[in-house]
Amino acid sequence: MGLMRVQSSAVIPARPEAIYAVLADYREAHPAILPKPYFTELKVEEGGQGAGTVIHVRMKVFGVESEFHQIVSEPEPGRVLAETDLNTGLTSTFTVEPLNGGGQSRVTIATEFNPRPGFMGFMERLFNPPIMRRIFNQELQNLADYVGDQAAN
Repeated sequence: MGLMRVQSSAVIPARPEAIYAVLADYREAHPAILPKPYFTELKVEEGGQGAGTVIHVRMKVFGVESEFHQIVSEPEPGRVLAETDLNTGLTSTFTVEPLNGGGQSRVTIATEFNPRPGFMGFMERLFNPPIMRRIFNQELQNLADYVGDQAAN
């Protein structure tokens, strides 16, 4: 049925470079904003800062466990960060856009994937978008809280 794209955006009262720094830090900051209980593990296999980082991610959604082996790229350094699963091609992007003279940022998390064929694909097209948006919205809130806490310290 073709590629599906699911996304959520939020305006966060922080400078784009502060937000991008959190997203690109796979050793400390990025794992700290991942929504629990969905994300159960993020292990850095190589790198840890932006492009070239290789990660292993485990998720559990509705009792179903999934694993992703991803490589991080920066199609637009400082603006767009991408995680691509080495096994499936599933890609998640984090886009940071400055607003109001750079005092705020619009952050968009998006995932593109190919649903499976048949009945399972029908179920993925039906159920994945709402749960993915819920996870993205929580991650965006966690990101806003994290950069807010960093600014306060």
